[in-house]
Amino acid sequence: MRHLLTLFDLTPDELKSILATANYLKAELRAGKRPPILDRYTLALLFEKPSLRTRVSFETGMTQLGGNSLFLGEDVGWGKREAPSDFTNVLGQFVDAVACRAKQHDRVEQLASFDAMPVINSLTDLSHPCQAIADVLTIQEAFGSLDNRHLVFVGDGNNVSRSLALACAMLDLRFTLACPKGYELDDEWLGRIKERYPNAKIQQISDPKEAVRDADAIYTDVWTSMGQEAESKIRRKAFANYQINDDLMEAAPSTARVLHCLPAVRGEEITDDVIDGPQSDVINQAGNRMHAQKALLVFLLRPEWIQKNIT
Repeated sequence: MRHLLTLFDLTPDELKSILATANYLKAELRAGKRPPILDRYTLALLFEKPSLRTRVSFETGMTQLGGNSLFLGEDVGWGKREAPSDFTNVLGQFVDAVACRAKQHDRVEQLASFDAMPVINSLTDLSHPCQAIADVLTIQEAFGSLDNRHLVFVGDGNNVSRSLALACAMLDLRFTLACPKGYELDDEWLGRIKERYPNAKIQQISDPKEAVRDADAIYTDVWTSMGQEAESKIRRKAFANYQINDDLMEAAPSTARVLHCLPAVRGEEITDDVIDGPQSDVINQAGNRMHAQKALLVFLLRPEWIQKNIT
């Protein structure tokens, strides 16, 4: 049984296949076609954190594929009313897959350990693979190809930047993290990437203007993620010079595209002029969450359909 807890669960060829499937399904939708590939399949959405994009994109995506979804909040008693094995194995009797948005990564690892149904990590403190797939899909659309592209993340070594660094290593993109000292990618994650992809092009520097000088995509995220609220004052001070604004964009190529996983704290990590400006792909990026996740669901639940229909 296949799960997606991090992008380490995929090979580069499988990731490319998911991107190709996403492109196909997006084109079909634009043409008014919604092939019922997952007719009568059911996806459970097991969430410990609030969500807009993740919940709506998964629910709508399943509907467009001919299936349905169930939102499971705290009322189902995950980790509270019964043993994890009972909860997970019973859930597996009812649904075909589960997308889990958890506070700690070991929660999705525990779900997957029972092999009751495919488990998709839809966000944890360690990794955000669904976001990264949508992000590289957006870059591919913007430039027509991922060949020789350079993604610069201006922020910290959080779950999103970890996933993007890995996605870039898998697809042979350059990845640069521009961050203040002490906020880099952790050594364990970098070590895992280097072990799997020894030719990975990953760089970490402190000067954001130097970082974006030859960037194709400039990405940022909130300075204070959910669960880090106690650090907000310290983080605002540390990242004060890491805002994506007109001054930073002047140091970048005029062709560079701007990305943000949202929600944004406008006026902190990014200004209104940039996020709403002509170089921004942020709204299309958000929309691509659905197309990427539709492709991922088909990959996990109907891989034979991809083999037959996607070249």
